[in-house]
Amino acid sequence: MTAAPPLIQLERLEKTYGSGKTAFHALKGIDIVIEEREFVALMGSSGSGKSTAMNIIGCIDTPTAGTFWFKGIDTASFNRHERALLRRRYLGFVFQNFNLLSRTTALENVALPLLYRGIDRKERARRAMEALDLVGLTPWATHTSAELSGGQQQRVAIARALVSQPALLLADEPTGNLDSERSNDIMELLVRLNVDNGLTILMVTHELSMASFASKMVFLNDGLVESIRQNP
Repeated sequence: MTAAPPLIQLERLEKTYGSGKTAFHALKGIDIVIEEREFVALMGSSGSGKSTAMNIIGCIDTPTAGTFWFKGIDTASFNRHERALLRRRYLGFVFQNFNLLSRTTALENVALPLLYRGIDRKERARRAMEALDLVGLTPWATHTSAELSGGQQQRVAIARALVSQPALLLADEPTGNLDSERSNDIMELLVRLNVDNGLTILMVTHELSMASFASKMVFLNDGLVESIRQNP
């Protein structure tokens, strides 16, 4: 039996902004593999290329050279519409600033991605409640974002990313706006979703204490992969 391809594979991936003397080489030929059910932390200082790599994997940006494989499919030929479909069907996003609608309930925030899929209201509510249950926020379903703490808002944001049942969760500095206690709570939740639910996670962070929760850490420096470390 042929082994399944990795979920994500970057081969000699490059990204250059601008041209000539003003060109900035954000990525200089990186190789990264993310297998199904892995929890990978992408680390590096500002300007290391980690956000650029995240944007390419999230189909928000495209590489200048090299190959980005998704489930064994070369995405180089994808047009804008096809990249948008990949984002919508397979990817979930969690951001540092939560990006919730402040006057909208937790349930409505979580259900929003399903609205764009044309799913009826009853089914949207059912799936949103299931996602809120996964992050332990069922009792706060009718609370607006403005009525929730920062940690609770990030849990709502995670539930919103989960409601579409993504193949990959992309978390961009998910604890950046939280104190240490709430940060640990969020990381423990991500570990639980990875271990118990088999969710594949790629997290960008500059904090080693947060990256230590992942099963694998990839360190970027000046657009290159500096090292890869497996956590015990």
